[in-house]
Amino acid sequence: MITPGVIIPQRPCAALAFASRQPASSHLSYYAAGQERRYTIGGWPTWSVSQAREKARELRRLIEDGGDPLADRIAEREAPTVRQLAERYIEEHLPRKRSAQDDRGMLRRWILPALGNKKVAALRPADVEALHAKITKSGAPIRANRVVGLLSTMLSFAVRWEYVERNVARRAVQHNPEIKRKRYLSPAEISRLSAALAECPSQRAADAIRLLMLTGARRAEVCAARWEQFDLAAGTWTKPGATTKQKTDHRVPLSAPALQLLNAMGPKPKGYLFPGHSSGAGYLNIRGTWESAREAAGLGDIRLHDLRHSFASILVSAGASLPLIGALLGHSNPAATARYSHLYLDPLRAATERVGAIVTGGDSAEIVTVRKGS
Repeated sequence: MITPGVIIPQRPCAALAFASRQPASSHLSYYAAGQERRYTIGGWPTWSVSQAREKARELRRLIEDGGDPLADRIAEREAPTVRQLAERYIEEHLPRKRSAQDDRGMLRRWILPALGNKKVAALRPADVEALHAKITKSGAPIRANRVVGLLSTMLSFAVRWEYVERNVARRAVQHNPEIKRKRYLSPAEISRLSAALAECPSQRAADAIRLLMLTGARRAEVCAARWEQFDLAAGTWTKPGATTKQKTDHRVPLSAPALQLLNAMGPKPKGYLFPGHSSGAGYLNIRGTWESAREAAGLGDIRLHDLRHSFASILVSAGASLPLIGALLGHSNPAATARYSHLYLDPLRAATERVGAIVTGGDSAEIVTVRKGS
């Protein structure tokens, strides 16, 4: 049985207030779950006697309905902040993500400065919308979408960990439109990039970029590659599921130039192909070398990931089928490979020319490239 009671002090005399230098406080004493509670309402003069009594009446009604205002206050005070959620997310989930470095950057640059000190339970869709608008206004509309996506992922874990009951970031904003990039390196650009890589101070990082060009692998796959994953005699690379997007082992053949590159690096019995420079760094950060080589080669808006797209475009030009390209790239969804179907124009033209030759009575046809003005 809950037995509420209120202790309301009278206004202290001036001498007493001066002597103690402590304002009198109003308290509500009550029992909940078999234990006595003492809830501090507030001190005079911030709370007048009449205000304290009115607050006590509100609390008594809550207690009579089975509530426990002191427990609620403690729970609110100890509720995790977005920063604490981020720390747990980093510790328990981030090590399994390929995009761990990118996630850390978004947390450090955007999420924690804006929301780090805010209680997770106090987040509202308006907070998410404001952050998205701020990043968009800074000139990074795609990054704004990615930040909200990361925040939504973190809040999904917050629901699982019972920090909150719902994910306020889900469908909180209208994402900025994104157009799939269709940027591929031309043979001339590949030649300029190769020349720029030869001049890079860090040839270890340059070799990582060369391996990206020769295999079409993802950056995380190459940077985390270990010597024990390679069978140079059989000419294969078995990528472990921990580094692949499809979360399964992916075995691919290696071309002669790729094997030549690996042999020139000097195979080690174990360890990373591209270990980090500093102690504690698992593998090498190649971003700086890439930016320098890209600028030296005059590649403009080419991204590191576009090397993977360029690998696929070369396969298409050679007449490789989409399923074959998907198998080499490690696509688990055929739709991911379908983006390269528009590059089949030259192989399709060659096929139609052969059909035309047969229909008109010939058995072969010479394929002539038609140039503008000819």
